[in-house]
Amino acid sequence: MLFSLNFKSGLPVYLQVAGQIKAAAASGALRPGEALPFIRPLAEELRVNRNTIAKAYGELENQGVIETIQGKGCFLAQNHSPLKKEIRRKLLIKEIDQAVVQAHHLQVPPDEFLQLVRERLDAIAERQRAHGET
Repeated sequence: MLFSLNFKSGLPVYLQVAGQIKAAAASGALRPGEALPFIRPLAEELRVNRNTIAKAYGELENQGVIETIQGKGCFLAQNHSPLKKEIRRKLLIKEIDQAVVQAHHLQVPPDEFLQLVRERLDAIAERQRAHGET
């Protein structure tokens, strides 16, 4: 898994890492049960403090996105329980609300915003088809 950090974005690094893991899970690049990189090597690779990666993983675990197995590492959660489904729904609503507010600030009309969402969904579906996923 490749990470891309922007230290000038104003977004904390741990949130950037967590967001990229969520995006990889959503796109299918990271599958349920798949191991995440270990904290120390990932921190060294990204040239950040280990606590930053640990904080990202902790945030993801609190949200039910990943699970930690003592002595084995962190893995993308299976997410089959109704509770986890509701947590995922709440997280998605929060992200959608942020996108709607951003669209409003950028003066993007609702119809155009919805069209952009459809285009992004189609692009993700196309990538999944290209990689032989369903």
